[in-house]
Amino acid sequence: MKIAVCVKQVPTREWQPRLRDDGTWIREQDVSYEMNEPDAYALEESLRLRERHGGEVVVCSAGPARVQQVIREALARGADRAIHVEDDSLASSDAWVSAEALASAMADERFDLVLTGLQSDDMGHGQTGVMLAERLGIPHSTIIMDVDVQPPSAGSGPGAVRVKRELEGGWFQWITLPLPALLTIQSGINQLRYATLKGIMAAKKKEIRKAPLPAGLKASQQIVTLALPARTKQTQLIPGSPAEAAAELVRRLREEARAL
Repeated sequence: MKIAVCVKQVPTREWQPRLRDDGTWIREQDVSYEMNEPDAYALEESLRLRERHGGEVVVCSAGPARVQQVIREALARGADRAIHVEDDSLASSDAWVSAEALASAMADERFDLVLTGLQSDDMGHGQTGVMLAERLGIPHSTIIMDVDVQPPSAGSGPGAVRVKRELEGGWFQWITLPLPALLTIQSGINQLRYATLKGIMAAKKKEIRKAPLPAGLKASQQIVTLALPARTKQTQLIPGSPAEAAAELVRRLREEARAL
């Protein structure tokens, strides 16, 4: 089984964001980076599927040269090889550009299954995976909590995958998709493994194929300005007796805050 897993490099969660002078992006020279958490769960799921069904896991990523940090990490955890669409303009690209860049590099590989994280920790749009599925011309499903690959029976085609989707209100949905397909993986689907010393050494010898950015590809969205969250504190004292204050608090929660 040939599985692609898309990973993204994002700023570490502990880093306190600092903006450039023009306010359109972060100060990248001050940032420390790590693998996007939902992508790490997608990587782990791909490795488990390979262990059960055989085949190979190919890491795919789009970004500047520094992205090789997370590519090497994924290879150290057990992925077989990697594809890197390298271009400095991809550092702050929108979901459309990322999907187009990845689709162009992955089109000739003919993957049986493509896994991505549900969303990225930096942008959080949750769009790249579904756009990539559209560009590859394959079905997709999102917010996946369980994956069961069903091998093809004699003469029945490439097989299928049965997945469990997380819905609102504690509900779940089971659906079946024909292969090839793309799934966006929810964090917590499995227990992450970490790279061993043997894996780290082996990763240095694994292939990373460089793929060019498609000619003429331009962002469809533009970041006009960014702003850091403002820290504010507004305390209101409710006068009166305890009973009167409680009644007024309930009224405000119901009528003003709409919390009741």
